[in-house]
Amino acid sequence: MCLRNGRRTIITAATKDVPDTNIPWFRISESNPAELDENCLTRIYTIPSDITASLMSNMTLELRKQTEVFRELGILVRRPAVEITSYLEQTDFTKSINKYILYGIHGAGKTTSLLQLIHYGIVKRYFVLHLPWVQTWFRYPRDAVASPLKPDKIDLPESATKWLKYIKEINKVALSQLDLKTTKEYTWSQREITKSGEPLSNLIEFGIQRNKFACGVIDALVDELKMASTAAKCKTLVIIDGFNAFTSSITHVKDENHAYVPPERISITSTFLSSVDYNWCNGAAILTVDKRANKDRKDSDYPTYLLGKKGFELLDPFLPICVENYSLDEFKTILEYYKDRKWIKNISDKGQRELELLSNKNPYELWTLCKPLY
Repeated sequence: MCLRNGRRTIITAATKDVPDTNIPWFRISESNPAELDENCLTRIYTIPSDITASLMSNMTLELRKQTEVFRELGILVRRPAVEITSYLEQTDFTKSINKYILYGIHGAGKTTSLLQLIHYGIVKRYFVLHLPWVQTWFRYPRDAVASPLKPDKIDLPESATKWLKYIKEINKVALSQLDLKTTKEYTWSQREITKSGEPLSNLIEFGIQRNKFACGVIDALVDELKMASTAAKCKTLVIIDGFNAFTSSITHVKDENHAYVPPERISITSTFLSSVDYNWCNGAAILTVDKRANKDRKDSDYPTYLLGKKGFELLDPFLPICVENYSLDEFKTILEYYKDRKWIKNISDKGQRELELLSNKNPYELWTLCKPLY
């Protein structure tokens, strides 16, 4: 390759912070995702450090690495996210929720687009129900036990507790400013009860402290948010990455007989399928589908195929939005960003052309080609 000497190590990358003045051509100073429009396309915007810190624990491994090395979370403003935010700005929230599905080949940037939309939800004071990469729950279950509340279901309490901590963190402003309370009493055991009228923050904290009931708390939380949204007490933004894992035929979770179980046997499946039902309003659902999210459908990237009959009937109607590989302008912007962050040197036109051909302008492939060996 022409790029042998064009790489930087993790130690020398991003040796300076982004300056406040003299903004390079590939950046924009706007950090409010609600203000990003078509005039901002193909430019890098930076998510503020406090929100970045909240998101870090549930980013993909590569995004975490990039954020740590670059000392910032820079997002390329792309059409799919801008398109969805424009729709959200025009939505009639008195009607049933609208559903948007991001699809495209692996590495095209679906998950990164979700980060911009999560940031948008936080800024606009939505209660954000973000479920990162569903397959992580089903493929790497830390523990699987019979549900104490639904005997025919299997709970994943450790993963559920971790997720509740994340939801508490990214919604700390919403929880402090919105008057969200339980609408009914929840009995967890003979001695443990969540009374009607308690703040939702108490419900979440109970699930964190008593992980035995964490999956039950998630179920209650989703129901309460749907009711609160319908009552116009808040707006809820459901964001799920790899939604078609819920409609797959099998998981890596085992039952008491050490047999693999389908998604419907896992308690959180019905909970999150309920979150995208049409029986509530004052919210929206943004989902991604991906071939890697299931084991039985690998021949196409289109939502209708990946969701299967059951998933399609649940979500229909929805708006599919394709996330494609970088355009040439986006490709040039990203290379300039990598140079600015000291990730690559100023490479020749021939070297840039080589990167373009080798990566096919796929975001993940480009990152992989440019990063050094760890």
